[in-house]
Amino acid sequence: MEKENTLRDDQFELYDLTVVVENIGGNCTCNMKVGDKFYLKGGKLSMPDTADFCLYALQSTIPLLPTKQRKNHPADWMETDARVVCPDPECKLVMRIDRDNLRVLNHDDVSPIKWEK
Repeated sequence: MEKENTLRDDQFELYDLTVVVENIGGNCTCNMKVGDKFYLKGGKLSMPDTADFCLYALQSTIPLLPTKQRKNHPADWMETDARVVCPDPECKLVMRIDRDNLRVLNHDDVSPIKWEK
């Protein structure tokens, strides 16, 4: 965490994330395929051009993403666990959350409430 020492008081770090379909062990009726993915950079979600992503699979990842973007204690399960499943028990779709680049954000660029020291 050496980099944090060089940050200004109004800055913080977040990882960019890629969520990729790793395995489908059942019948996925949303036509998802292994390798399908979406990206999270800061607070913005994006997908490759012409890509689709199942709403139900997506919603199962949403609660975990803000924590996966941040550095946590090394023993925290969010540091060691990276797989999420679709809530459809017949689909058996498994996604993996990968951390990519670590970026620096400025508080005032992401919040309407101005930073006060």
